[in-house]
Amino acid sequence: MTTTTNMSTTATATTSSRANSRIRRLLVRLVAGAAVGALAGLAVAQTAPPATADAAHGSAVTVSGRGEFADMRFTVSQTQHLTSQAVTVSWTGGTPTTLAGTLFNTDFVQIMQCWGDDDGTVPANPGPSRTQCQYGASPTTARDSWPGNEYDDTRKVFYSADPTNYGQDDRYGAGNVSGLGEVPFKSVDGTLITSGTQNNALFNRNTTNEVDFARTGADGTGREFVEVQTANEAPHLGCGTPVRQNGTVKPRSCWLVIVPQGHLDLDGKPYADTSQVNAGSPVSATNWKNRVAVRLGFNAVGANCALGSDERATSGSELVADAMSSWQTALCPSGKVYGYTEFGEPDTRSRLIADGTSGLGFTTRALGADEGTTAPTDPTVYAPTALSGTVIGFTVERRPKAGASEAVRKLAGTKVESLDLTPRLVAKLLTESYRNSPWGAVIGSTAAKGYGWAKTNPAGLASDPEFIALNPEFAELSVPETPATDTDLITALGHSDSARAIWQWIVSDKEARSFLAGVSDDWGMRVNPSFSTNTDLNPTGFAFDPANLDTYPKSDRWCTIPPGTGATAPQCMIDFHPYVSDMHAGALHTRRADSLWKATWDPLASPPAYKNPGPQTVGSRFVITVTDAASAVRYGLQTARLRNAAGKFTAPTTASLTAAAASASGAKAPEIIPAKATAKGAYPLAQLVYAAVRPAKLDPAARKDYAALLNYAAGKGQIIGADPGRLPAGYAPLPAGLRAKTAKAATALVHYTGPSAPPGGGSSSGGTSGGSGGKSGGGTSGGGSGGADGTGGAGISGGTGAGGATDGGATGGAASGGGASATPSDRPSYGGGQAVQTTALGTTPADPANSLRYAVPVGAALGAVAALGAPFAGGGRLRLPLRVPLPGGRTVTVIPELTLPARLRKLLPPGRG
Repeated sequence: MTTTTNMSTTATATTSSRANSRIRRLLVRLVAGAAVGALAGLAVAQTAPPATADAAHGSAVTVSGRGEFADMRFTVSQTQHLTSQAVTVSWTGGTPTTLAGTLFNTDFVQIMQCWGDDDGTVPANPGPSRTQCQYGASPTTARDSWPGNEYDDTRKVFYSADPTNYGQDDRYGAGNVSGLGEVPFKSVDGTLITSGTQNNALFNRNTTNEVDFARTGADGTGREFVEVQTANEAPHLGCGTPVRQNGTVKPRSCWLVIVPQGHLDLDGKPYADTSQVNAGSPVSATNWKNRVAVRLGFNAVGANCALGSDERATSGSELVADAMSSWQTALCPSGKVYGYTEFGEPDTRSRLIADGTSGLGFTTRALGADEGTTAPTDPTVYAPTALSGTVIGFTVERRPKAGASEAVRKLAGTKVESLDLTPRLVAKLLTESYRNSPWGAVIGSTAAKGYGWAKTNPAGLASDPEFIALNPEFAELSVPETPATDTDLITALGHSDSARAIWQWIVSDKEARSFLAGVSDDWGMRVNPSFSTNTDLNPTGFAFDPANLDTYPKSDRWCTIPPGTGATAPQCMIDFHPYVSDMHAGALHTRRADSLWKATWDPLASPPAYKNPGPQTVGSRFVITVTDAASAVRYGLQTARLRNAAGKFTAPTTASLTAAAASASGAKAPEIIPAKATAKGAYPLAQLVYAAVRPAKLDPAARKDYAALLNYAAGKGQIIGADPGRLPAGYAPLPAGLRAKTAKAATALVHYTGPSAPPGGGSSSGGTSGGSGGKSGGGTSGGGSGGADGTGGAGISGGTGAGGATDGGATGGAASGGGASATPSDRPSYGGGQAVQTTALGTTPADPANSLRYAVPVGAALGAVAALGAPFAGGGRLRLPLRVPLPGGRTVTVIPELTLPARLRKLLPPGRG
């Protein structure tokens, strides 16, 4: 009886112990699953692109005029997160500008950039001292063609103890002959210039960003693009340099100052003399009282990374330059320092083929794609990084012909917003085929030997019947048609895939091919024989070959000594049409309306030489360039609509770039080929930029660092915005399919298991071990190219003799999974107005609604459900402590090894305590 009872008690206890043990294990699984799920949800929330802020909340600022200009409203399009770029200044409520011949007479606007604190002169509108404004560097020569009077476009003033005319000053000029003086300029470093301010050592006509004359139209409105400059471009202003303010280091802010000039003198009556300009210097005491100031906030200029940090080198395509400049600032605080050096893509590929230890290169084509080159035998990673394009940017102002219609005359001085161009028109510009391109070869009806072909050609683009048929307003506009205007394009020196794309677009067009072969267009214009693809026509005896061209050659050898100039040296095509260093420089010079044409002979130079006379005259500017979309947006250039393979004229927009990306074809790094971008909305010069890396040439630390860059570029780096770290305007966000391929490529880099460079090998002297580890898994294939998935640009591609996945399935798949409605959103992420307002109140904006906010709780719930199901799906017991791997090889302990109290351990079976 006792034995039976004891056995029953023991059985009951054992059953209870087993039940408790099962409950304990189940609870542990629930907690572990919830924790792991929550961590996974947190990881998703942190790595996924955040929701974008409302694009309507930008940093534009609108201010009102005062006094005579009280009805005017001035709007500056962007006032925060500025870098070297252009902003738009627009206004309403003005009086139409009048001219005295070619001189600006009344009612125009002047704009300048300044530094410093509020000077207290206009309590209702804080602003800087007039001595701290970059203004007064107007042309010092050839004033006969300049629309100013030497006072309204300089710092010159007349002293008067009791000023009665605009331009007079109650301080400067006192004691001088006739009271003539100058308003000094004070630099941010304290340098003071008191005389010779028009041609001073700090800024001049070629570097200043001042706007001497901006016209108000017949409807009382006006608009001007203004280049704002950081301390890199204007050290004497110091905008963006770190300064300590109230115990916090912030980038130095600056000012944009607008000075309206009117038609009333100080006595309140209209100017009596309409035959000349009556306005005086905007920095005179009298005009300064009407100034309107807007504060400008800049991104930090200078080193944003900790000094002494190891750097991972990147280099290559200019198309990714603006994006990398933005991403670098966001990655530095995390300890990732990525240098970037601009190289032409063909040169970048050559360097990577010759030396894979040079790091990561940006390219639009695969290694070995260039004629005469061979891909390396070890594997190469290709990761889609940016989607942008090459554009034709321009600054063109309307100058009506005599007898132009009233509608056109009302638009005098305003900017042309759009041009339509065909491949043949661009070919005419690049081949120097307009009559006035070889300047001086045709004078009147006489042509120099070998230039009879030019006699009947149009003088320039603006008078070309083909161009006018597409852009009819030019039939009523007058353009000087010199080498400085519409006879050629400003182009960059060197080899580039952008040049190759333009020539590919040209040769894909039947009309353009015929023109290059020597067949005249419908109006009788013929190609410059030096660029003819017909050997019989080309004076060199060789055919011009644009199909394999990646430069902008100046094949015409025309040189001349202009008569009547006293020149002793010839002037050649490189003087008429100088190169710029890169597409960014082309955009900047086009914004400044400076073609760089060395037009005038300077006998006093040492040695005597031809020199550039400076920017074109306001109101009749005409400059066109080949640049990239990001640089065009950055400097406020208008861009031409180009005819695509479907016969439609398209501009470089997010939708048109994305539509073109869907046509990318080829193995390894699928290219956008103009002839194959057949969608009606496709932009023909869109280009996909890939990051190319040879993992076998890098050590594990370098591979992890580059993987971190790729993961950022495919995530937060694809959200368009002005904030540092975002994707600048001028790019289209990568479609989802391309971003997924970049993420796979990053994973493949981290998990590469083939032959590797020894520690310390790679692209820098050392390097950090951090970086994004990507997803686990990704087996090896062939010769150890781990993680290759067989799709172009998605992982590791085998070389000519190496193992690794092939790219046979890549053709046409570059944008799979994507579309015109790419995600992340292309709406700007910066809510400047709201952010500034709420920060001032000590609050922060509410987070926008975003499904990612549910990632952590949903992850926890899913983890718990998974834990419940685990005992029924194989039932392996949980091993403690439970650790979860993190990027960079680190781990975190989610559940520690549990030690139960002694009284509970007694309830467990032997060996389970």
